[in-house]
Amino acid sequence: MAVKTKQSKALQKVLGDFRLFAKNFIKIIDNNGESVPFVLNPEQEQFTDEMVKYNIILKGRQIGFTTWSLSYMLYSAVTKSDTSYLMMTHHNKVTQSLLRRINKMYQSLPHEKYPNLFPKKVISNRDEIYFENGSRIQVATSGGEDSISGNTFELIHLSEMAKYPNEAQEEIIATSIPALAKNPNSKIIIESTAMGFNTYQEMFMKAFRGKESVWKAHFYSWLAKAYSNQFKHSFDEAEEWFRLHNKGSRMSSKDLEHEEKELHKKYGATFRQLMFRRYYIETNSLEKFQREFPTTPDEAFQTSNVAVFETKKIIERLQNVVPPIATNEIYEELPEILKPYINKELFIYHMPKRGMKHYGGVDVASGTGGNNDNSTMSIFNADGQQMASFYTNDIPVYKFAEIVNSLGRFFNYAFLAVERNSYGLPLLEKLRKEYGYMNLLKQKIFNEKGKKKLQLGFMTTNVTKPIIINDMKENFELGFINIECVQTLEEMKIYQDNNGKMGNKKGAKLHDDLVIAVAMACQSMKQSKYYVDI
Repeated sequence: MAVKTKQSKALQKVLGDFRLFAKNFIKIIDNNGESVPFVLNPEQEQFTDEMVKYNIILKGRQIGFTTWSLSYMLYSAVTKSDTSYLMMTHHNKVTQSLLRRINKMYQSLPHEKYPNLFPKKVISNRDEIYFENGSRIQVATSGGEDSISGNTFELIHLSEMAKYPNEAQEEIIATSIPALAKNPNSKIIIESTAMGFNTYQEMFMKAFRGKESVWKAHFYSWLAKAYSNQFKHSFDEAEEWFRLHNKGSRMSSKDLEHEEKELHKKYGATFRQLMFRRYYIETNSLEKFQREFPTTPDEAFQTSNVAVFETKKIIERLQNVVPPIATNEIYEELPEILKPYINKELFIYHMPKRGMKHYGGVDVASGTGGNNDNSTMSIFNADGQQMASFYTNDIPVYKFAEIVNSLGRFFNYAFLAVERNSYGLPLLEKLRKEYGYMNLLKQKIFNEKGKKKLQLGFMTTNVTKPIIINDMKENFELGFINIECVQTLEEMKIYQDNNGKMGNKKGAKLHDDLVIAVAMACQSMKQSKYYVDI
């Protein structure tokens, strides 16, 4: 960078601090169409302080992270030689819009006041800006040409990633991480509003729930302070509308509906914010508001009204689940067979109490890995409290039978309902004949001669499946069972009834096997039998 050797201390301070550089040198266009200094809003300030190497952001619309990132890239490129930066978006028109914005930011720099301070542009085309100091800023569109492989970037920003083609999301991330510069200052930012269930959703929720993840989750709700200025006109418009329909008075406590009371009391939503919320819902829909202006991450990712289970109750449960018992607290008490799986595939939330009956459900898959279904097991005690869950898709049926036997016996020889469809039948045979597991649900059926008999396990059909799912729905929503498994609750969010056909929302890595395991457990509790003494 061509800079005079005797710079003033004030100038050196500005050049060494992104916030000061943005405020003093970068101009942006505000909502009134005016060119103003870029002063970071509270959420941009917070992210600047809290960002790490791997960042994943879920936020409401228009908080300003794209503006932040473009400014940060420009600041870094003109103050650091030979560095590269990449911004990727979901659509070519958006990509080109960002390139125009960053060019405008560059033009806003005080070139006349400091004629030799900022490096000149050598190349400026539809894909990149290249400066004479060797630094460059690239833009790209997901699904377009590979702009990542073979390059090295100081900062990669994948903007609105939830809108990328779902099949491309995982591949883009896998390509981006090796492309980061091998130094402590390089960073990647994945940022988006919610768009249902996809790789982005899976990554964010894993990080947000505190599971093992290299990513740090940053969540910014619609109650963010940035909106007080960013949406001032919309807030004014909403208040004017509300007064028009409320005898000239603005909102007060007596005007609040049930959900608004909770938002006001629990989350600190102001009356001004709540008027905006009501106005937006009136002009759009509640579902769209919750997706684009979420209060919690679970709310952002909730699905449409074809979901079988009440989303609000799932979200409430997710906010109150207990974590699994730590490995070091339970390891020595577990049977040897179960020890390799604890807190990887097997999660135990409560230990069994002597003499108390337990009930479980089992759904069996092929165990061939990939994107195939999981083999699952869920156990509850007689009070309806979930005690344990198990799920994996890469354990063969014969090995899963050994696990089911061991886990069932650990929980006081639990009474188990095994879905006998497909791979369930060989698992049932192994449980009964090889392991001598006697405490198994039997289903009453009639043969072609009308003679009643009992068969091991539970056969799900187009007739029986809606019944068992409805039993589970009733038990969950009325509080007769208490589910602790986060993965089960996530599957319940996407369990749908499409014109009488029940199942998970279609898509790679979207499963309903834990839902079936809990539904089986509910049938165990419904029969309330025990064929063994404990």
